[in-house]
Amino acid sequence: MRLRDFDAALIDLDGTLVDTIGDFEVALARTLADLGLPAVGRGFIERTVGQGSEHLIRSTLAEAGGAVAHYDQAWARYQAHYESINGCHSAVFPGVAEGLLRLRQAGLRLACLTNKPAAFARQLLAAKGLGEVFAHCFGGDSFARKKPDPLPLIEACKALGAAPERTLMIGDSRNDVLAARGAGCPVVLVRYGYNHGEPAESAGADRVIDRLDELAP
Repeated sequence: MRLRDFDAALIDLDGTLVDTIGDFEVALARTLADLGLPAVGRGFIERTVGQGSEHLIRSTLAEAGGAVAHYDQAWARYQAHYESINGCHSAVFPGVAEGLLRLRQAGLRLACLTNKPAAFARQLLAAKGLGEVFAHCFGGDSFARKKPDPLPLIEACKALGAAPERTLMIGDSRNDVLAARGAGCPVVLVRYGYNHGEPAESAGADRVIDRLDELAP
């Protein structure tokens, strides 16, 4: 797989660019405390993130023994708590800054494509000094459907002016692989991400890497 074979790249955020489990852990703990519920474990969060905030809140309520009827309240409290700590308990993964630079030097147009709400994604990228390399940042609320549906990838390719077969999807989970296959994009996964408790190799990507800067021209 050579970067010269691509015109653009779509890159996931949580678990791919930034280790955000700490942010999720704090925001969810505060949300559950507001509802009089116990915090959930870090392992549960690692297995659950990646499918959008709605899925995360519903799953967390169930894990903590909360009622389905508490969803709207939990959603509102979570949004407020997450906004207040976004990026404070997270860190950019090793090799990410260097890898993004290599992708840009290879002439690829870049878009961040995540299931995190777009406003939170842009806020986090700016806080970590990563926002300037991306021509676009699309979140889970940017399109009618989220990954693993291929729609976000198809629309992101259009925004970048690149054909799907010449657009590389870079992510950390089977959601990224399923979306890429549906859209017709080649796909690479990072080994260190949040693949729902499963090894990255099990997701069926074209390649699995240890660091983003392994992608070289």
